[in-house]
Amino acid sequence: MGLLPLSRRILQSASTRVLARRVANESTLLTPSAYTYGLANPTLCSFSRMENLLNYNLTRSICTTSQNLRPMAEQIREEHSESESPDSVECLPGLGPTKPGEKARVVVLGTGWAGCRLMKGLNTKLYDVVCISPRNHMVFTPLLASTCVGTLEFRSVAEPVSRIQPALSKSPNSYFLLAKCLNVDTNTQEVFCEAAGEKNESIPHPNWRFKVAYDKLIIAAGADPLTFGIQGVKEHAIFLREVHHAQEIRRKLLLNLMLSDVPGITEDEKTRLLHCVVVGGGPTGVEFSGELSDFIKRDVYDRYAHVKNYIHVTLIEANEILSSFDVGLREYANRHLTKSGVRLVRGVVKDVQPDKLVLTDGSEVPYGLLVWSTGVGPTPFVKDLKLPKSPGGRIAVDEWLRVPAVEDVYAIGDCAGFHESTGKTPLPALAQVAEREGKYLAKLLNQLAKQGGGKAASSADKDFGEQFVYQHIGSMASVGRYKALVDLRQSKEAKGVSMAGFVSWLVWRSAYLTRVLSWRNRFYVAVNWATTFVFGRDITRI
Repeated sequence: MGLLPLSRRILQSASTRVLARRVANESTLLTPSAYTYGLANPTLCSFSRMENLLNYNLTRSICTTSQNLRPMAEQIREEHSESESPDSVECLPGLGPTKPGEKARVVVLGTGWAGCRLMKGLNTKLYDVVCISPRNHMVFTPLLASTCVGTLEFRSVAEPVSRIQPALSKSPNSYFLLAKCLNVDTNTQEVFCEAAGEKNESIPHPNWRFKVAYDKLIIAAGADPLTFGIQGVKEHAIFLREVHHAQEIRRKLLLNLMLSDVPGITEDEKTRLLHCVVVGGGPTGVEFSGELSDFIKRDVYDRYAHVKNYIHVTLIEANEILSSFDVGLREYANRHLTKSGVRLVRGVVKDVQPDKLVLTDGSEVPYGLLVWSTGVGPTPFVKDLKLPKSPGGRIAVDEWLRVPAVEDVYAIGDCAGFHESTGKTPLPALAQVAEREGKYLAKLLNQLAKQGGGKAASSADKDFGEQFVYQHIGSMASVGRYKALVDLRQSKEAKGVSMAGFVSWLVWRSAYLTRVLSWRNRFYVAVNWATTFVFGRDITRI
């Protein structure tokens, strides 16, 4: 029997006929696979298109293995209203409450350092894993600045979540959903989500939503860049936290270089276009400034000779750059960046306009490219959650990373902070903190499942074991070609090894190469570094 006839037979089954009638009645229908792959414009899906899509999904499943059959999401149909009550959700098989005899379900919100490290460590013989995120990959953020100028390619810093936790694509009850979480109902133990589209944005029409029941909920939703309420930042500045941010920076930088070479452009406009301004003197801002200055000296001077005297980099910081580093390392970074042509300005931004920013002292700084890197704060999703909060507005957790007064809910990464009652000092929003929390919580959940506490409301009387304790292993930052800083002190007040220069640069590269999650991406990074060294950076604007 051919695949298409078999698909049509399945299409005519009782459950599929119900779906077909909905399409015929001009309702909006979205298949689980369409949800997963972001095909969310049901108004364009006629019945024949929907039949073809169902045939394709069925054929794909038959041609692989039965394990690839995806469970259907619990969908909310919204025809005439912005949203409907949770009671209107039609509960379909696959994502409802787990039944006796089934594995407990861990729902992870987010694919950052914390969430991905947790999923990597979870024992999928004990748990089914559902990951919900508008991003299907993890970003290796320490090397993200290198992609902005072509030192590395974008795919080298993006790790697919299905490689981090293979069960997401292989296990019949574990999977990834490309969506944003809208709300959490801790009483019914369900999360309500909406399909996501380009640049992590929700799909506005027709607002397809679904819900997922959980036994354990892990909130690892990350954080948003801080703008301090300054007008114009979101509209005109580019952040540096996602791959699409790096892509936008690269396109803008190369566009300005090419436009500045156009005949007839004024000297003032050329100077403005080629002025790159970085706001924020933390590790990300300093590393990007160093990469940019090296790109200018090694590549722009050779390939854009007509404009090489116009391009400049300015780094604006309210206080000292790299304030968490040793004093000697900060002084070294100041000297090296200044020698590399980076202008260091101490000031506070008051207003951002399309072609210039204004400081609190009244001075104006024209720019062609503005990169904003001033720390992170809670996301709107975290702010809106009706959960206990830490003093900084993050989700409050106890010593075991549990959310107080809410059963079976945990928070890790940049979105979490210790509750005041713990007496613990707030942890910095660093990748190594998030990674440690994810690793700890995976071990804790595996331990609970072995004790019979994996299911919902079953871990209250279980032994949670050791509390989470974070020990800082040091900080590193690159400040340009063949130069880096390594600070191995466990805190700002502690004593320890600090070094800078070429040897530190070798340590920096070696450490991050080994920290890249997969051998595939390690190979990509090594090859990118080698080709950049031999042939220079790729300056193609695509």
